Amino acid sequence: MTGLRVTRLQLSHFRSHKRAEVAADTRPIAIFGPNGAGKTNLLEAVSLLSPGRGLRRAGAEDLVRRPEALGWRIFADVTAGRQTHEIVTGAEAGQSRSVQLDGKTVTQTALANVLRVLWLVPAMDRLWIEGAEGRRRFLDRATLSFVPGHAEAALRYDKAMRERNRLLKDMVRDAHWYAALEGRMAEAGAQVQANRAATVAALMAAQQDAATAFPTATLSLIEGGDDVQGADALKEAFAAGRARDLAAGRTLLGPHRTDLDAVFADKGTLARDCSTGEQKALLISLILANARALIAQDGQPPILLLDEVAAHLDAARRAALYDEICALGAQAWMTGTEAQLFEALGDRGQYLQVTEADGASAVEGAL
Repeated sequence: MTGLRVTRLQLSHFRSHKRAEVAADTRPIAIFGPNGAGKTNLLEAVSLLSPGRGLRRAGAEDLVRRPEALGWRIFADVTAGRQTHEIVTGAEAGQSRSVQLDGKTVTQTALANVLRVLWLVPAMDRLWIEGAEGRRRFLDRATLSFVPGHAEAALRYDKAMRERNRLLKDMVRDAHWYAALEGRMAEAGAQVQANRAATVAALMAAQQDAATAFPTATLSLIEGGDDVQGADALKEAFAAGRARDLAAGRTLLGPHRTDLDAVFADKGTLARDCSTGEQKALLISLILANARALIAQDGQPPILLLDEVAAHLDAARRAALYDEICALGAQAWMTGTEAQLFEALGDRGQYLQVTEADGASAVEGAL
């Protein structure tokens, strides 16, 4: 199996790293060091090799190293099957992020055709007990890994909805203004719905036949507002809901309000009612299922970014996680405060120590 991998990662004035360079192969990479040293910054850099704002959803200005504020750059060599690519992304001070792929300026969405990156970060530990927005974001990241065009469909929907919301706030009542926008929303929204439904089905299938130490999650979609599916039904629902939406000043129905529900299958317990450890295990299970489903689809595993992954896992579960990652053949970038947390990984992994002194991070260790 030939996997996706970042073979070289170079950072310039990115977050706490004035300069860092890492060479890597397909083995899992265990990154350890004290809190605040800059471990997560390495994972965030890798996450920015895929579309979007990365694992912390930071704006370009927030990624600049202080106090220099000179702008930042990420350089990466990526191998995907038999192909190699060079990705350069960054931003000058006060500017938006730019992306170059193999020397050509491209949009962020173009990166989805090169790299599949999945991540799990501590902020996601509360996924099941907080608002639906985070669960939609989680679902859409998974969907994007299967359907690179999902981001463009979601952007078309959001753009048309913002224009419609502007009309609603201005109390515009001319039906002709709404009809065209609602047509575009319905077309893009139906594609978003179909992509999400296919992703949930793929995740469920990937969990069913897997021998794993992590629990199975039964997933379901809760459509926003009403159970309206398909372009024609959405278009009719948008038109029928104009009076209600005018009163609210925004669109109250549609894929932008969809929620993802999960049940701990063996116990029949809603994820939001599970213990902290069970919720973490369910998230890990879904990330692993996502990776297995991508292998079934594309024949190669994605890159995994697992920040502080050992939190809430006992020694047996940590060992099981490392075994599963190695069995997948995935290049996983993992962080932890101590090297001992990766003891069960042994010589199957590569090790990096990140330290911090005088406000700058340093990366040590031969890969």
